[in-house]
Order: sequence, then C-alpha cells, then structure tokens
Amino acid sequence: MEVGRRDGGGRSTLSQINVTPFVDVMLVLLIIFMVTAPMMEKGVDVNLPEVENAPNLAAAKEPLIVSVEKSGAISIGRTRIDKVAKLTPVLLQVLKERKDKEVFLEADRDVPYGQVVEVMAAIRGAGVQKLGMVAQEPER
Repeated sequence: MEVGRRDGGGRSTLSQINVTPFVDVMLVLLIIFMVTAPMMEKGVDVNLPEVENAPNLAAAKEPLIVSVEKSGAISIGRTRIDKVAKLTPVLLQVLKERKDKEVFLEADRDVPYGQVVEVMAAIRGAGVQKLGMVAQEPER
C-alpha cells in the first residue's frame, strides 16, 4: 500500500461542471422565443372600467372595430356615428351582448391627437376592458 493515498483507488474527483446540458436547454428556449415572438399580438392593451345603459344596437360576432377617418367621421364597424358623445351609448349597447369587452381602434394618421384621445375616452366610458390600437407595418 502506498503512503499518502487516502481514497483507496486510482480515481480522482472531477472538479469541473458539465455545461453542455445547460447550453442545450438555453438554445431550445431561444428557438422557442424566436418562433413565438412574431406571433405575439401587436398593439397596446389597456384595461378600462365598465359602464351601463345604452340604446339598442345588434352585436356582431366579429371583432369590434371603431374607426376614425381623416375627415373626423367615426364609425363602429360599418355603422356611422355623428358625434363622439353618441359613441359611448352605442358601444354600451353593442358590448352588452358580447362576452368579451374588447375593441380595436383604427385612426387615420392625419387625425389630430386630441380627437383620438376623445374617442378613446368615449370607448373607456363604454366599459371596454381591452383596447387595441390598430397599425400597419410599413411598406418596403
């Protein structure tokens, strides 16, 4: 028996950590995020309070889109609204029959910011829970 050997065998301990499994997991996560990132919803979601009472208007089963044209005309889907003040009651009636309180806002880029904010406030007054701002990608 040799003097100075305590482990009883010829093995030495491994003092380095194997990082290969860690790198493999990180690469898989990177690929998952790269694939799912383009599928994420575009736009800004805002949670807003609910409000009640409105005139009658049938609800559509498609996404509810509020549009503000360059001329300042406001419409819900294909229904024109005369004034911003009438937008809240009409939205209340439409959203009353819907399960999800989600509205998408399309505004022409030339519409003044103040008018867009007024429309957003009217949508908020209708108790919308989610408000998405619709935009398009630039043409190349």
